Amino acid sequence: MVAVLALLAACGGGGGAPIVSTPPPAPAPTPSPTPTPTPAPAPTPTPTPTSASFSVVPPPAAFNTAEFRRSDGPGQHNAASAWARGFAGSGVTIAVIDTGIDPDSPEFAGRLSPASTDIYGGREVEGTDDHGTLVSLVAGAARNGTGVLGMAYDSTILAIRADQPGSCAGDNPEDPTTECGFTDSAIADSISYAVANQAKVINISLGGESGVSSQLRGAVRDAVAAGVLVVVAAGNDGRSELTTFAEIMGNTGNGGVIIVGSVDEQYEISDFSNRAGTNPQYYLSARGEAICCVYEDGEIFIDDEGFIYLFSGTSFAAPQVAGAAALLAQAFPNLTGTQIAEILLETAFDAGASGSDAVYGRGILDIARAFQPIGATRLAGENVAMALGDSTAVSSPAMGDAFVAASLPTLITDKYQRAFSTDLAGTLRGADIPQRLHDALGQGTRHLSAGSDAASVAFSIDASGRQLPRAEMLRLQPEEAEQARVLAARVALRIAPGTQLGFAYRQSADGLVASLQGRSQPSFMIAGNPSGDTGMLVQSDSAVALRQQIGSWGLTINAQTGSTVTAAAQRRAAELRGLRAQEDLSSFGLALDRRFGALDVGLGLTWNAEDRTVLGARFHEGFGLAGSDTLFLDANVGWHVDDRWRLGAAYRQGFTRLRSAPLLADGSRLSSNGWSVDLQREGVFDSDDRLAFRLAQPLRVNSGGLNLNLPVGYDYETLAPDYAVRTLLLSPEGREVTGEMAWTGQLWGGSAAASVYLRRQPGHYAQAPDDLGAALRWSRRF
Repeated sequence: MVAVLALLAACGGGGGAPIVSTPPPAPAPTPSPTPTPTPAPAPTPTPTPTSASFSVVPPPAAFNTAEFRRSDGPGQHNAASAWARGFAGSGVTIAVIDTGIDPDSPEFAGRLSPASTDIYGGREVEGTDDHGTLVSLVAGAARNGTGVLGMAYDSTILAIRADQPGSCAGDNPEDPTTECGFTDSAIADSISYAVANQAKVINISLGGESGVSSQLRGAVRDAVAAGVLVVVAAGNDGRSELTTFAEIMGNTGNGGVIIVGSVDEQYEISDFSNRAGTNPQYYLSARGEAICCVYEDGEIFIDDEGFIYLFSGTSFAAPQVAGAAALLAQAFPNLTGTQIAEILLETAFDAGASGSDAVYGRGILDIARAFQPIGATRLAGENVAMALGDSTAVSSPAMGDAFVAASLPTLITDKYQRAFSTDLAGTLRGADIPQRLHDALGQGTRHLSAGSDAASVAFSIDASGRQLPRAEMLRLQPEEAEQARVLAARVALRIAPGTQLGFAYRQSADGLVASLQGRSQPSFMIAGNPSGDTGMLVQSDSAVALRQQIGSWGLTINAQTGSTVTAAAQRRAAELRGLRAQEDLSSFGLALDRRFGALDVGLGLTWNAEDRTVLGARFHEGFGLAGSDTLFLDANVGWHVDDRWRLGAAYRQGFTRLRSAPLLADGSRLSSNGWSVDLQREGVFDSDDRLAFRLAQPLRVNSGGLNLNLPVGYDYETLAPDYAVRTLLLSPEGREVTGEMAWTGQLWGGSAAASVYLRRQPGHYAQAPDDLGAALRWSRRF
């Protein structure tokens, strides 16, 4: 069987009309007042659609030239977004099976494949019809400052002349309306020839109603199997269905063939274009209407009246897609033609009815979206998905604003194993600034205690009247929830002379140790003591401590289990529901205390073991971190100057080491510290009250960070990344220093506390406004 196919093109309109000397339709330039052989003025830029429309990315200044603005397609389909990344089709061959090409055109200088040929043999590669030249211009006209430029202006054009000898109008002067004819056997031979000569994309801007021979179907299947993409025009009959040729080619391709319909400058389907019909799965729409411009002798043709001529047809929508495919093929050499087709179809702008539809098929070509990651992303070479829309790290309060100026460049890959450069700094989240006044006053608790020399017990009970998050999470019945109102508890026992044992529920080991030591310190609402400050949000589950008096020294051994809590602001709502992101934490400590006359001295050593976090900072599992260990050294001193005055100071130094992990390089460690000094006077207004002042810095990372072996290069032959060390510093620019004046005493038959405070750079955020406030708290036993 021999199928004779026809060209799918026209100048000045769609549907096979001959060239006519009429003013070109929009967006053609206005004619020059005086006819001139130089290129006509540039058309106005492609308008940006408005409602629910295609998003046009403004081209970088380097590409926003008259040549670019004359070119219909690159601007409309966001090609400059790929060009700006250095991808213009270099090294990629586009085979154009058509009527040949003008080999002398400067638009193809140096980029016309020497393998370009007449598939019949014996003729020049330049035919009597310029259809093949116009198609090639759309796909790959040079960026040379004149005329127009193509989608893949640096690609190589393999021109295969396949028109049947004697079938074109130029071959038959007696019948100037004759359309060039193409046999399916010639097209099949041309496809095989293109594959043999390393074409990555094959453009076929032909169509008809004849069937497709088994030879042609076999050639298409072989091309797709070889990793080549085949692009076919949809036809210019204005039908609701494809031509027979396009439909059979699409079905034969098994995902490696794209059928292309035409849209105008407003992204509306062209009247002449065949629609997707019942085959939307491989149908893509692109600009094919009123394309600038007809060439003569390598330049845009302008007639004696100053007019230029445009051409239209799905023939010219197809090479827009072929050029876009060449951009992808250069950028991502691992892609097969089928994968390129999937990407272009999947990232198309959804025009018409939602989803695939019978008019636009999968939508309108959008190169900018095609160059964005698709599906699950992950660090190149790693197996764990890392969505760039999520947080890849959340710092802890000790790190403050460390992520504000962070930079973490690396490579990620998508589901097609395409590598993309990204800076993960945009996915790092700083810890929420601690709201210390709210924490001091907004707890809604009642405290109960009782004791003797042998034993003491203390409870904190919810007094808010609302159901607890923990009770909600556990789905407790009302009576069960009432029993779960105990928020924290502490029990201390004297089990032998000089020996004390303590247990705590939902309280820190540091508080339990202080209770066993009988440590007396001023009470502050806002300015904390650095002892026990881990620089992170910690929820204690249980703690145990044993204190033994050894001569003049007291030795306390303690242990605690609990969890770290993610400190990002976006977690707050989840925390209120009891749905917090937590990781296991355990600690072990030793503490020494002694009194030297008027001087109280305390020394401590605490080892914190974090299951997956780093001093409370949580990192995405894609980094593969295995947790960290921190050694804290503490020193406390209190000097009772006389019966009423006490001067105190405390200092904590932390050393954090990360556990070995595949992506972790040597030198990943942190140093942190916190301190406080305070002065207290007893008996200010009566014998039982106290007035104290404290200046304190909460625990803060003062140096160090993470050295991560991150992918920075990618080999598309092996799909393996190259690695380099990237350092993420975790020391903040800001430094919180808090000053607080606090009074405690008896008032109106109850216990009262008042505070005035100032926090500079709260949360260790250098740009955070000062936190100035006052508080009054009153309670009464009943």
